[in-house]
Amino acid sequence: MSELFFGAFTVTRRYDARPTRVFAAFADREIKQRWMGCEAVSAPVIEQLDFHVGGREMSRGGGLDGVEHLFDGRYLDIVPDSRFVFAFVMSVGGRKISASLGTVEFTPDGEGTLLTFNEQGVYFGEDGWAEREEGTAAGLDQLGAWLASQGKEA
Repeated sequence: MSELFFGAFTVTRRYDARPTRVFAAFADREIKQRWMGCEAVSAPVIEQLDFHVGGREMSRGGGLDGVEHLFDGRYLDIVPDSRFVFAFVMSVGGRKISASLGTVEFTPDGEGTLLTFNEQGVYFGEDGWAEREEGTAAGLDQLGAWLASQGKEA
């Protein structure tokens, strides 16, 4: 049985896109599929994305080491173009690495958006927290690259 660790982290990014566009990148399954993922997971697939309060999101992908990564979450609160709150479990190779509460906020910043991702949770094993923070940062960097590739108002 793995040891439990409790903690929280925040990742912030600024994008040259308005909050409506950045928010849509999370809410729209087709758009999210284009940018989602990180270096540790190859070709993640969104199996379900019901972006409404009580809705479920489930995605999975193969790790570079061949081990499956699974995200399974539920949306608890949604304020369009402003924030959403969700509870989720992350598993790697069938082993839970975290159970978390996440809040993503979208703040107008000139012509762009300041995105703040807050996560608090229980991490199963001492490496779970670091894995989650690194994966979140990498995923938000992927979002930034995708938004930049689309131009300002694509």
